[in-house]
Amino acid sequence: MCDRKTFLQSWNWGEFHKSMGNKIWRFGIYENDTLISVALTVKISSKRGSFLLVPHGPVTGFKIYDLRFKILETLKNQLLQLAKQEKVDFIRMSPIWERTEENAALFKNLGFRTGPLHYHPESSWKLDISKTEEELTAGMRKTTRYLIKQAQSNKDIEIVKSTDAKDLEIFYKIHNEVVKVQKFVPFSLDYLTKEFNAFLEGNNISLFLAKYNGEVIAGSFEIFWSGIGFYHHAGLLPEHKRLPVSYLLQWEAIKEAKSRGCKVYDFWGYADPIKNPKHPYAGPTLFKMGFGGYVDEYIKTQDFVISQKYWLNYIIEKARKIKRGL
Repeated sequence: MCDRKTFLQSWNWGEFHKSMGNKIWRFGIYENDTLISVALTVKISSKRGSFLLVPHGPVTGFKIYDLRFKILETLKNQLLQLAKQEKVDFIRMSPIWERTEENAALFKNLGFRTGPLHYHPESSWKLDISKTEEELTAGMRKTTRYLIKQAQSNKDIEIVKSTDAKDLEIFYKIHNEVVKVQKFVPFSLDYLTKEFNAFLEGNNISLFLAKYNGEVIAGSFEIFWSGIGFYHHAGLLPEHKRLPVSYLLQWEAIKEAKSRGCKVYDFWGYADPIKNPKHPYAGPTLFKMGFGGYVDEYIKTQDFVISQKYWLNYIIEKARKIKRGL
C-alpha cells in the first residue's frame, strides 16, 4: 500500500497511453527481492522538445521513507539511459510526495530543477469517505447540503450512470460548450474515448449524466481505482449554471465510490481560493470544498535537463502559465 497514489500510475493509464500511440515503460525498483517502488514512464513528443514523463510517480510504499534518495537515484540513472536511447531533451517527474523542503532537496541534490508548468495536478482536494453518509452530509458546507436537497426534490432533475462509450458524444458536446466560455484547450473525443475504454476494462470508470426535463445538461467522468474515487472530467452547459445539478451529480458519484469500497474521494485539482482568487481553478475549488475534506499538496514538478532544447520548452511553458493565470 502507498502513502499517496493516483490512477496515473495504474496499468490502465499505461494502456491508455499506448492506445494514443505513446511509448511507455513500467519500472520496478527492488531492495533485495522486495519491490519498493514503481514508476510508469511515458515518452511525450512535440516540436518544442520531447521528454520522459513519470506522471505522479515514482510511487513508494509506507516503510521506505529513508530509501527515497536511493530510489530516485536508481530511477534517474535508468531514465538517463533510456533518454539517450530515445533522444529526448529532458526528464520530468511529478511525484505526489508531500510538499516539504526535505523532499524538494532530494531532487535538487540529484540535479533536478522545478518545472515551469505542471503536467498533472500538484495539489488536490480530498475527502475521507470511510464515514457514513450521514457523517459526510453533516461535514458539508450548509449551502452545499441545501443545494443537494433542492436538486433531489426537483422532479425535473435526474442523474443517470452509464458505461456506454457512445454516451461520450453527449458529454463531449457539453465539454466543448464549456471550452468556449472558459477558453482552455479541449480534450478530443478520441482522447476521452480511449481513456474511458482503458478504465472500462475491470469496471473502473463510470460516466455520470445529469438530465433536466429529459435533456442532458451536465456530466462527469469518475474513475475508481485502488480504493480511491477520482473526479476527473466534468462539464455543465453554461446556460444551466443556476441549477444545482452539479451538486447532486457529485454527491451521487461520492456515493458510488463508497459502494465500491473506496475510502478516499479525490476531487482532482486544487487552487487556494483565498490566496489566488483569480486562479482559473479557484471557482471549481470552492465548489469542491463545499463537500468537506482537506487539501493535499504535492512536491512541485521536477525537471532534469538533458539538452539545450529544454530551454525552448521552458520559455513556451512559462509564457503559457502566465497567460492562463496559473
